[in-house]
Amino acid sequence: MQFKYIFGAAAAAVAVKAQEANSTNLTSLLAGNSELSALNTLLSAYPDVAGALANATNITIFAPSNIALQSANESGALSTLSAVGGAVQALLQYHVLGSTIYASGISETPAFAPTLLTNETYTNVTGGQVVEARVVDGGVSIISGLKNNVSVTTPNLNFTGGVVHIIDGLLTIPPGVGEALTAANLTALLGAVEATNLTSALSTTPDITIFAPNNAAFQAIGSAVANLTVEQAAAILEYHVINGTVAYSSTLTNGSVPALGGGNLTITVTDGEVFVNQARVINADILLANGVLHVIDSVLKINDTTAGNSTQTVPANPYSASAGTEVPYTSGVASATTTIAALVTSNSAVASGYVAPTDAVGVNSAGKPSASASASSSAGAAAVTAGVGAAALFGGAAFIAGW
Repeated sequence: MQFKYIFGAAAAAVAVKAQEANSTNLTSLLAGNSELSALNTLLSAYPDVAGALANATNITIFAPSNIALQSANESGALSTLSAVGGAVQALLQYHVLGSTIYASGISETPAFAPTLLTNETYTNVTGGQVVEARVVDGGVSIISGLKNNVSVTTPNLNFTGGVVHIIDGLLTIPPGVGEALTAANLTALLGAVEATNLTSALSTTPDITIFAPNNAAFQAIGSAVANLTVEQAAAILEYHVINGTVAYSSTLTNGSVPALGGGNLTITVTDGEVFVNQARVINADILLANGVLHVIDSVLKINDTTAGNSTQTVPANPYSASAGTEVPYTSGVASATTTIAALVTSNSAVASGYVAPTDAVGVNSAGKPSASASASSSAGAAAVTAGVGAAALFGGAAFIAGW
């Protein structure tokens, strides 16, 4: 099993040539663009960040438009965050990639690019927290925490240090595991994790991948769940986790990968759909503070590594169990008021347009940076973040210390 990186070396070469031919610095670009006056004003309040960006090389800035920042300001989010030391700086860092990526280098296949956000208060992903970039219905979308999807409205504004893309919203820093499970309405898994005392392990371990069964999957094996001991349930949950590798949907290839606690998982990619053993990924790439989560339609069974396929019409049931009348583990677990929706595209496949790469330019395993993922050490911070309120800016509760 290999984990492939998406952005190619050709795009990086184009970026270098574009930088060499451009003489506009970042300060001049921001000051001269009427859509970015609010960002320019915000950066002036953080001279250390502004200076680091002005002196950085080989970066990409996703720059929120005036309207996007005005919305965050009117909601009180920015003033609330400014009272927390380092919070606004973290938001700015999450809007900057440590590599130069042009719109032409983004395709329908999801790509996951590391940002300059490495502050361990907010992220525990080796090499920096990522954003997802992909073409959705003909336009470039940037997807961040809680599946917050913003659009690039003006691409490819060159400056001496890289490129700026203007976006129509603010990015959301990915939250902790507990917040993500709640927002995705994965209340059965949340309750199971709490019941098996795995909360701390899943929320503090860096670089994890979680294959998360939805509530229907737990209910479908209700008769089996009823007979599990805490130890047996914990072992099953650990079988749904890859430790030490953040495996995004489009970086997976066919093969076998070890699961936390032992045993192997069979990964199958067919026509853009991803299967883990027989379970189908139905909502991929929910970014976490410490990795990524993929929603699957059935509960995995240890040592049953039968591969799934796209002809399956109903979720697999490797336990041959009968459904319960209620969803297990949900007693006392609050449901989400709003839930994470699957990203809607013109292609219903999980990894829309996915083509397994034949020559990797790098791997996306934790601790092994790819060719286009190396962050410039001279860039200390960067552009701006999130949603409608302070909670939205940080995915509700994105501080690592919290569940």
